[in-house]
Amino acid sequence: MPEAFRKFAKGKREWADVVALLAAGAPNEKPLTAGTNPQGWRLPSRQAHHALQHWPGRTGHATLRDRATYGNPMDFRGMRHEPVNEQGVVLLFGMLAKELGYMIEAVQKGFPDCEAKRQIASGRWQRVRIEFEFESRNFRDHGHPTTGCDVIVCWRHNWPDHPKHIEILELASVIKSLAGEQV
Repeated sequence: MPEAFRKFAKGKREWADVVALLAAGAPNEKPLTAGTNPQGWRLPSRQAHHALQHWPGRTGHATLRDRATYGNPMDFRGMRHEPVNEQGVVLLFGMLAKELGYMIEAVQKGFPDCEAKRQIASGRWQRVRIEFEFESRNFRDHGHPTTGCDVIVCWRHNWPDHPKHIEILELASVIKSLAGEQV
């Protein structure tokens, strides 16, 4: 499967981070064999085929192709699971925008994704250009220009060397701080 994905992703910048993970592999990972499960335990030979069908990965469960997948449970203000993609980040930001001091003016398909105003002082607002990303480094991987964006709103901030003139708003951290205040 990894080789098929590498062929699919070849030359596509938006998949560069995934291809890099495939190349790295998991440290000290032992491949499944007909006689072991993901924990490395020896299995009787009659159970070997069953084990490979039901333990295809480290989680222990096969993915059902006809069903949606979800992020970890978080049950935050009606959103039951953490985002797993950019659309989840957009939804969560929309839920929190007012509380975070933003007024959304427009959302669009093109770059940047959102134009908003944020309160900088009592009675004073300023326009900001926002790009939504699931992970902050996707901004770089998608080839966005570093001009034309003031804030990257993401679920996970994983781009330590991001341009310093672009502010990063990591929603996972915001949720952790707000979760204690939730009634």
